[in-house]
Amino acid sequence: MTNQLNHIFTAIKADSQNQTYTQAGINPLYSASPEARILIVGQAPGQKAQDSQMVWNDKSGDRLREWLGVSRQEFYNNHKIAIMPMDFYFPGHGKNGDLPPRKGFAQKWHPQLLAAMPKIELVILVGAYANKYYLNLKSSVKLTDVVRNYQNYLPRYFPLVHPSPRNQIWLAKNPWFEAQVIPELQALVKRILR
Repeated sequence: MTNQLNHIFTAIKADSQNQTYTQAGINPLYSASPEARILIVGQAPGQKAQDSQMVWNDKSGDRLREWLGVSRQEFYNNHKIAIMPMDFYFPGHGKNGDLPPRKGFAQKWHPQLLAAMPKIELVILVGAYANKYYLNLKSSVKLTDVVRNYQNYLPRYFPLVHPSPRNQIWLAKNPWFEAQVIPELQALVKRILR
């Protein structure tokens, strides 16, 4: 399986779609292991994550680790937790924050990586892009409703909003999330990782 993962990594770097990044010395940013039990799917690395070559290496990551109830050490132990954004490269800045993940990227690489991680028990979907893709949601579906009804997607998927500081207002308007959903998430993560 490790050889398979190495082959996929090399293929991603060699793909013409990623040529600009590869030529600039930027590696695809994700974390995978055949031993991983939990997979986190987010949107795309931010500038800080790409510069440091560590996914979720920012305030959003701090909040996500809090929500999961795991330490940095556990979070970055790819034998326990795999991390696979919808795009493995920083897509650039837009008017209202980072640009969205590139279309077709996840469809091309996620199935190959998932096939090399047979022990995944839970896929945690973080933000609208990951939720809409993995849960096959229509664009009209509100993420708030999906997260509120997270039990409908278990045992395979656990939908979450993005832990960005920009979502502070959403968190304040939806106190049920941190009061009810987060304790359930933490209990599930703890059971899987024990």
